[in-house]
Amino acid sequence: MPAVSHPEAERFLEMLREEFDSLSRQLKLIARYVEQHRDHIGLDRIQDVALRCGVQPSAVIRFAKRFGFSGYTEMQKMFRDGIAQQIAPSRNYQARIRSVIESAQGQLSSADIADEFIAGSIAGLQEFKRDLHSTVFDDAVALLVAADTVWVTGARRSFPVATYLTYALQHTDKRVELLDGLGGMHEGRMRSLRAGDVMVAISFSPYAEESVQCARAAVARGARLIAITDSALSPLAPMAATTLVVHESSTFGFRALTNTLCLAQSLFIALAYRKELLYAPPEVGNAAER
Repeated sequence: MPAVSHPEAERFLEMLREEFDSLSRQLKLIARYVEQHRDHIGLDRIQDVALRCGVQPSAVIRFAKRFGFSGYTEMQKMFRDGIAQQIAPSRNYQARIRSVIESAQGQLSSADIADEFIAGSIAGLQEFKRDLHSTVFDDAVALLVAADTVWVTGARRSFPVATYLTYALQHTDKRVELLDGLGGMHEGRMRSLRAGDVMVAISFSPYAEESVQCARAAVARGARLIAITDSALSPLAPMAATTLVVHESSTFGFRALTNTLCLAQSLFIALAYRKELLYAPPEVGNAAER
């Protein structure tokens, strides 16, 4: 989760999480944006926030007043003070990519585009490394260690990550089930899920409903949930035993999967390390035959 250095901003974000369920639909959209883009709010215009949330600027003002501010400007100042000494790498990158586009005047080569995507991924990984909470990560690994069966679900954009994580976990002694939704068989596949199993649910805004439903059904059956998502206000978070929050870089309006795949790989390697798995090549023949 991104660090916010201003104490008032920390208290505000905590209040946001506590009161989220009582907010109207529009205010929830704004709350999620503020929570996910806290490093940007100090620099965003009210029109930018409204556009990205799909609401009118008046709704942003109403949101600020709902939490005791005189308006958006006062709320923004709190976040601006918090980033005065450190602007998020992703924000620096976004400013740079806009500059590249403007200076290139539509003349970017294919190599230029690839270079920008790679640079964005590097910046995103640097921010991800800074923000990773080791205790939360350790909790997720401990859940995987204790589980007899691990279920993985992730739809749409999250599907490649869910598929990779399932593949990687199959290199352990765990029983692993991928809920891929083939034939609409989510419910049928989950009949063998038991209390004590662990489900890893991966979903990002606007949050695939099928993934949320699978997570809800798993928790109802007594499974522990590891949520990999982009916000503490994600619909997965309240159900989760532990929530791993991942923010991805965005290049030309396309969000990367670099950080999320890195997290999936890290979960697998950490689990393998904890299980003391040995990946030695099989011996050919035996001593008596040599």
